[in-house]
Amino acid sequence: MRARHTGASLASPAGSSAGPAAHARIAPGLIAGILALLAGAATPPPSAAQEPEGQIPGVELTLLYENLYIPPLAILPFRTTGDSPETGALVHGIVARDLDYSDRFRIIDSLPALWNDQQGVQYAFWDQYGVDWLVIGTVERVAGSRFLAVELHDIVTASARARGRFPLPAPDDPGFRMAVHRVSDEIVMWATGEQGIAATQIAFRMPALGDPASKEIYIVDSDGANRRRLTWDADLAVSPAWSPDGSRLAYTSYKSGVPKIYEIELATGTERMIGPGGSGQQHSPAYHPHGGEISFTLTDRGSKGVVSYNIRDGCCLRMLAGGRAPNIQPAYSRDGRTLAFVSLKLGSATPQVYTMPSEGGTQTLLSPYRYGQGGYFTDPDWSPVSNQVAFAGGIVNRRTVGRYHIFIADLDTSDNRLIQLTREGNNEDPSWAPDGRHLVFKGERRNGLGIFIVDAATGRQRVLVANVDAEDTDWSPWLGNSGGAGQSPGNLPRGGR
Repeated sequence: MRARHTGASLASPAGSSAGPAAHARIAPGLIAGILALLAGAATPPPSAAQEPEGQIPGVELTLLYENLYIPPLAILPFRTTGDSPETGALVHGIVARDLDYSDRFRIIDSLPALWNDQQGVQYAFWDQYGVDWLVIGTVERVAGSRFLAVELHDIVTASARARGRFPLPAPDDPGFRMAVHRVSDEIVMWATGEQGIAATQIAFRMPALGDPASKEIYIVDSDGANRRRLTWDADLAVSPAWSPDGSRLAYTSYKSGVPKIYEIELATGTERMIGPGGSGQQHSPAYHPHGGEISFTLTDRGSKGVVSYNIRDGCCLRMLAGGRAPNIQPAYSRDGRTLAFVSLKLGSATPQVYTMPSEGGTQTLLSPYRYGQGGYFTDPDWSPVSNQVAFAGGIVNRRTVGRYHIFIADLDTSDNRLIQLTREGNNEDPSWAPDGRHLVFKGERRNGLGIFIVDAATGRQRVLVANVDAEDTDWSPWLGNSGGAGQSPGNLPRGGR
């Protein structure tokens, strides 16, 4: 019998907080406008041709884990009982893609010609073909109700790892795909002991379809399907931020003429203004992990900086990171005790990422600033399972002007080890998945703009949404309990101002 390969893993540290990191970001164009407003600052460097490039000096160009064993997994065609073969094929396709996109398995594309499931699982047969895991599924329809029954078999130990039977809506139900995604995540949990990310969504802003002059908030499932529009402000809607439980989405809207922070209750489509009153401008909200407080950038009658506000009670505005230099783009750590943010204290053309206690205190430089070399670093986002911060930026010189990449700083190392995760094109607006392993970001390649996802363990990249000028990407927490915004598109708000 073969021994189980383990390899490196990305298991969450023991005792890690279950709450997702809350964060927010502003696209470079918006950063330029805000910084000009706050400090009369210069705009970020212009874009350049998309050429592959090496790493920033002193920063590792590598992966979080190398030599990672990816176990082979086979998925038998799903059978149907009382339902159409088309439904079985549809569910099989979604599960297969979800498990592939988890980056935890090497999916066997072509099954052996001699496989036969009529005599039970033939462990020796599958072991001969080097398969580690085998998934078997059946779509059942009984008395008008559908169920998806799945089994996961461990070929290496010749045993059934787990079985389950899950409710399944009709294929035309708005919650159908999310229900299948939840089952895919259960399979990942059975095999690895860690939650999958199929039952998640990504929020972003892009030019409104049919009205490119306005920018609106959209969401899309983690596999790139089911894209839909959330806001109908007929203006500029930016910086979406998921609440820790995935039931709400905060964002900044210019629909009143002054940027204010609004929140959408996703189950009902109800929208409300959640920031403090007054004439001040509010940008880039970030939820505290307990969900009852937000941080954001406030500019009001000479007062400027990162503030916190109790949205549960509608009170208690506090300045967290003020001063003469603008401070923007707050992002909470997973336990809410530390805040990452962007500051211009080293110069208006060289924004840098800092950390500080969330109640205020000493500010520590995190991004790789080097005197005389320049640098433009923004968009911090804290991992929901570890003490790692992702951000975007680059050193500005004749060779790399206008090129931005995704970086990860590991705050659990003595020197805050820095990893450069991308090297091709422009890459901005990183946001962690709830597994602390994948990141979504805005990318630009030779063939155009889009939203990309990268696995920090293997370096594998895929396109989530192609050929869109999308920005401000934000990955939801796991939506296996709530279903996110996919329950009923009819509940989403629409209409003009």
